[in-house]
Amino acid sequence: MESTSLLKPDSRVIMISGASRGIGAAIAKKLMTEGYRLSLGVRSPEALQASFNQQQLSETLICPFEAQDPATAYTWVKETHRTYGRIDGLINNAGILRQVNFETGDESDLDAMWAINVKAPFRLTKLCLPYLREVSNGRIINIASTDGKRYRDTVSVGYTMVKHALVAMSHATRFAGWDDGVRVTALCPGAVDTDLVANIPGVTPAGERLSPHLVAAMVSTVLSLPNTASIAELPINTRLESSL
Repeated sequence: MESTSLLKPDSRVIMISGASRGIGAAIAKKLMTEGYRLSLGVRSPEALQASFNQQQLSETLICPFEAQDPATAYTWVKETHRTYGRIDGLINNAGILRQVNFETGDESDLDAMWAINVKAPFRLTKLCLPYLREVSNGRIINIASTDGKRYRDTVSVGYTMVKHALVAMSHATRFAGWDDGVRVTALCPGAVDTDLVANIPGVTPAGERLSPHLVAAMVSTVLSLPNTASIAELPINTRLESSL
């Protein structure tokens, strides 16, 4: 019978994409304080200086990662496993938001969102799955959105499309890794107070947005759950609205 005890950070190795700011930086800081070993994939390693101190960075593997460059994904995963000898979790956090509606935006913006918000997580998941299967309690958390659960015409048709795709991929990955102890969660926050939604009309007003630190706390909780307590989807919101 599988254990029902919470998992401890111990020597677990967690990869986080897009960790230089916003939600990703908050997740990284939270997991650092809890004792996880981290591998951060970022477009510009220099940008980490603004969010982390030197001691935090000295204890963390930092790798260049460009979501639209498959070679950087391959190198990041391989370097993480070479450095630590294992990979216990993947947090697909890197993402962009472009306004693509039927009257505004163009296909180049949609292509960029598809490449960064869907294809990049798929690529990293595919590369990490063999290692996650080895540890018997591997975890994948995809930072999706409540826009992956419903549609609001005031934001972006394109963004809604790609976040629905990310949620669908999360479910597919759950089935692919279940027998080997891999558990997958689509974390679906409402508007989070980061620069991603700055100046985007129609989103939740600034004073009502989620804090990145609250999202990080939810990530920490999901990572601690045993195989016998799997959360497939986790919507988080500050206000009452449809999440189905």
